[in-house]
Amino acid sequence: MSPAFKMTLRVLTALALVVIYVPLLLVVVNSFNASQTFAWPPSDLTLEWWRKAADSEGAKDAIVTSVQVALIASAISLVLGTMAAMALQRYRFFGRDTVSLLIILPIALPGIVTGIALNNAFRTVFGLDLGFLTIVVAHATFCIVTVFNNVLARLRRVGTNLEEASADLGASTFTTFRLVTFPMMRSALIAGGLLAFALSFDEIIVTTFTAGPQEQTLPIWIFNNLFRPNQAPIVNVVAVVLILLSVIPIWISQKLAGATDGLAGR
Repeated sequence: MSPAFKMTLRVLTALALVVIYVPLLLVVVNSFNASQTFAWPPSDLTLEWWRKAADSEGAKDAIVTSVQVALIASAISLVLGTMAAMALQRYRFFGRDTVSLLIILPIALPGIVTGIALNNAFRTVFGLDLGFLTIVVAHATFCIVTVFNNVLARLRRVGTNLEEASADLGASTFTTFRLVTFPMMRSALIAGGLLAFALSFDEIIVTTFTAGPQEQTLPIWIFNNLFRPNQAPIVNVVAVVLILLSVIPIWISQKLAGATDGLAGR
């Protein structure tokens, strides 16, 4: 690789990072900006917006709703995603590739398409009122993919030798899963679960089409209050909290995704 090419890559990488992170930095600074109009540069800094955000019942209710939805959707995704990955990796059957495509498809489709499809299905096919349940189901449809991909990649990497050895030694299917299979894919499950939580917590497009009038997740609350002059500074504070909450699970999952379990390395 020539020095000129290396320098070009470095410049492009730096530009990409600037485009991504400078707007986020502005949100952080504006959460301390004393001006409601976000005058730049800030003439003074204040913690008033942070105090008001801490007292905002709407923001706190939205955070609680987002956390509840993300936890339930992640739990559903861990169960169904793991089962699907094991079935597709360990067994051969007619339509296997089609099933794999159908599982991955929800996260590949535009969010607005998924949202419209789920909205129609909930209201016209199943006769459900939009609310907390429909948000959870909608989020689980795309969160399953993150768990599925993580578990499938781990199962392909570790192979079946240890499971076959366990079966040869007389262990039952459940015992083999508990003592051999599960430990080998434990870090992949944690990584997939954390990614699923982060995706659900940040989701707004699908949620917009599947949430009832009484349900507000945090991203929807931010969108609804973003253009209200009295609420805009508080929105910046909540956005900073959302950034921090999103970064932590993604960072942990990235670390765990590359981890090699003890059994996998033997």
